[in-house]
Amino acid sequence: MLTDAKKHVSSFAAGEANGTALPEWLITNGRGGFSSGTVNQTLTRRYHGLLVAAVKPPVKRYMLLAKIDATVFIDGHRFELDTNEYHGARHPQGYQYLIDFEPAPRPTWRWRLGNTVLEQRIEMIDGIDATRVQYRVIEGKSSVDIALRPLCTCRHFHHLTRAGDQGNPFIQPSTHCIYLEWEDELPAWLIEHDGTFELQTDWYYGFQLAWERQRGYDYEQDLFSPGIVRKELTVGGPGVNLLARTRDTQTSGPLALRIDDSVDDRDADAERGDDLAATLAQTAKHFVVRRENDLKTVIAGYPWFGDWGRDTFIALPGLCLVTGRYDDARRIIEMFAKTVDGGMIPNRFPPYGEPPQYNTCDATLWYVHAIGRYLDYTNDWAFVQRVCWPVLQEIIDHHCKGTRYGIKADSDGLLAAGEAGYALTWMDAKLGDRVFTPRIGKPVEINALWYNGLRYGARIAERATSGAMAKRWSELADKAYASFNRKFWNEKTECLFDVLEQEGRANDHCGKVRPNQLFAISLPHPVLDSARHKSVVDVCRKHLLTPMGMRTLATDDPAYIGNYSGTLDARDAAYHQGTVWPWLLGPFISAWITAEGKSAVSAARDSLQGLREHVQRNGLNGISEVANGDAPHYPEGCPWQAWSVAEVLRVLHEDLSPTGQ
Repeated sequence: MLTDAKKHVSSFAAGEANGTALPEWLITNGRGGFSSGTVNQTLTRRYHGLLVAAVKPPVKRYMLLAKIDATVFIDGHRFELDTNEYHGARHPQGYQYLIDFEPAPRPTWRWRLGNTVLEQRIEMIDGIDATRVQYRVIEGKSSVDIALRPLCTCRHFHHLTRAGDQGNPFIQPSTHCIYLEWEDELPAWLIEHDGTFELQTDWYYGFQLAWERQRGYDYEQDLFSPGIVRKELTVGGPGVNLLARTRDTQTSGPLALRIDDSVDDRDADAERGDDLAATLAQTAKHFVVRRENDLKTVIAGYPWFGDWGRDTFIALPGLCLVTGRYDDARRIIEMFAKTVDGGMIPNRFPPYGEPPQYNTCDATLWYVHAIGRYLDYTNDWAFVQRVCWPVLQEIIDHHCKGTRYGIKADSDGLLAAGEAGYALTWMDAKLGDRVFTPRIGKPVEINALWYNGLRYGARIAERATSGAMAKRWSELADKAYASFNRKFWNEKTECLFDVLEQEGRANDHCGKVRPNQLFAISLPHPVLDSARHKSVVDVCRKHLLTPMGMRTLATDDPAYIGNYSGTLDARDAAYHQGTVWPWLLGPFISAWITAEGKSAVSAARDSLQGLREHVQRNGLNGISEVANGDAPHYPEGCPWQAWSVAEVLRVLHEDLSPTGQ
């Protein structure tokens, strides 16, 4: 990352880039908490901070320690290392001293200050809401006096606050600890350190957040400082260490302040050059987090998403199965088994701890798919029989008879879904009462998943010695297969209709060229006749493929929107009307290899070159949620998206590796 760091720092110094062009880094603690920021330490999002704690893991996340401003004194010279954006001013401008940055295994900065090189490192402690920060001198002859000013807050991570609204906290400083507590039952937290603390309470006003301004949100925040931690540093010395943690977090005594210099084998593996699979395998760990009773779930994306049912089970094969993290997969599947209601799993767990929302027609089908893939990989029949088989029966039974939002198998064996005012598929953009892509009827990918689920269900039923049920589900799958191939083929476009009306007909709206049809080929049990595979892949490659992923709508469609930017309303309107989604490269490549065989592997690998570059310059070591439909396909949305990482990682292992699964 040295070359890229220098490039971005010099660009910022020359005034050629605003805050939205800065690469971002991320570390996590395995329970929904995280630490994130930019290469030059400018805050550009409301979610940038050194300690974001998950009070009710993995939700109810609070921003606590936003950043630390560091000032260094060497032989009478003063150096301010930080960079902050205020209205009409950038102060200080510490990026000018920055010479190196490494995002992994822990974010590390190095500044050259005359003949001295100062290093800062950050790490989170797995399983608890705590962040360690260390500054040390790694080169130079003079002693260094350092003054560290923590900039603090205590707010839900979605909501910015100003000093007048938040007020001053209660502060209780002791020799090596600063305790902070705001009113209104906000989480209390503290900063431990091994320096000397000077109490100097003050507010710093009007930090400007470039990404928030660009996305049309409020973009100013104030931060509180309790005072300054000072220490004299020398080359080879222990440095100065700070540990920010919530009050109820327990650490292991004074040594908990120190960052351990050892790097385990898994972290070392992340440094094996530019291999995309190795990089994404390390990033995959960030998304799997703990829930109650030692079970697990998946954060859909950092820094702002929580855990979503759909995202979890689209991502599970790539995050957990191809990486060999079978225990994580088992705990995730079991966690969601406990949430099944009316034959459905939740689509979303809200960020404030409210009851889960059951408002999707595909999350449950992806759950069935994940159970089948887990059994494919592990042959762990004991777990599937104990945990999955009872809920699988409930799921398929409710889908046959009918469940929420008109989700029900029709007489032709296909699955219908949808009610006015709801967006139930993954193309779920909705603002107020406005649904941008309602897709009411029989969506193509829903029926690909339905058929795939029936095949997996019949196989599991057979193994569970439920022969009658296996026969019934197999016959329903046969009916769905025949109906699908008879009704979904669009002779005009030589590919598949995107959605059929409730009665099973198609109209002009149904004929839009979208990537959803790829799932009719890419799933383990393809529902589309193999003679038509290549035509579908060719159409999608011609109209939808970009270096960053697949467009959600062909560019020649009158409804196509090529730019994902502006207000929330404008972004939602574009979200599935041309915006590129990297995760769709997974089904595209799987469909491509299914259609053309191993002869397509080399070209398919080449199609990932854009993402190989992307992981080194935006959300570092991650893949973004979306990108613009128009070139140059600038990345947008969430910078670390679980299914983007997972689906690319899956096809690298299953479809593009020399040996396959």
